[in-house]
Amino acid sequence: MNRDSHITKGLWLGLLGIVIFSVTLPMTRLAVGTPDAPQMSGVFIALGRAVVAAGLSAVFLLATRAPFPRREDWWPLAITAGGVVFGFPLLTSVAMRHVEAVHASVIVGVLPLATAGVGALLHRQRPSAGFWLCAALGSALVVAFAMLRSGGAAGGLSLNFADLLLLAACLCAAIGYGYGARLSQHMRAEHVICWALVMALPLTLPLSLVSWPAAPLKASAWWGFAYVAVFSMWLGFFAWYRGLALGGTVRVSQVQLVQPFLSMLFAVPLLGERLDAVTVGFGLAVIATVFVGKKMPVHTGAAARPSHLNPKARHVS
Repeated sequence: MNRDSHITKGLWLGLLGIVIFSVTLPMTRLAVGTPDAPQMSGVFIALGRAVVAAGLSAVFLLATRAPFPRREDWWPLAITAGGVVFGFPLLTSVAMRHVEAVHASVIVGVLPLATAGVGALLHRQRPSAGFWLCAALGSALVVAFAMLRSGGAAGGLSLNFADLLLLAACLCAAIGYGYGARLSQHMRAEHVICWALVMALPLTLPLSLVSWPAAPLKASAWWGFAYVAVFSMWLGFFAWYRGLALGGTVRVSQVQLVQPFLSMLFAVPLLGERLDAVTVGFGLAVIATVFVGKKMPVHTGAAARPSHLNPKARHVS
């Protein structure tokens, strides 16, 4: 398979991962509830879903006879876990009780650009000035939307706490994606997320037990939790990390441009939320900046290639 075929396959796998991830915010909203009708705590959703996914990961690692990570891989795995096992799930789960999924989808629209930026640094790629200009414009649009919809006193513009949590979550996810993609250059992509989850289990298990819901919950909350545990926290990363490794982090990260729009669409039937012109307008504007940024040149340095493209890389069966 030539390089162009690898890139095409990487883009399709990345898109599959993003379709799975795009349902995360609506399902998290189902699980966490609203301020008037709270369900699970954000802490339990974030840590409990990691425990469920870690159990599945342990079975998968044993079934596939996964090799033990190399000593030099433990620190990148810890960073990956910090970003995608702890940071993003915890911050978004806490934020989603206070904002609608449609609103959050626009804020998370900055994630493709953040992921590309982290990927460029980790993989020694040099995006052009035009790429960074698009990144800055997309970020500014996200912040402007958050400020307009924050409901500040006397109509003033301000970022509310939930928006800040979502922006911090994007940074955590971008770092976790970047390091996970780098590990996927010489490890199976499925093993990267599995080892990160198992590595985090000594923390996630006791903390999830402490935060276990004390009151009965709606069935919809448990369905939401089940989705984010099995799909968002586990299976989605199988496709996502493999796609990043095959097609390159900077390039494949841009398929996330469809995530805000898909999340908005899923929020309508799942949560009964509505789309207004301002939200759709900002969402499309953010997507447009990422689309234009995707067209800007990215100069590739001496970053490592995936093992199937680099004959010197360690083979992992």
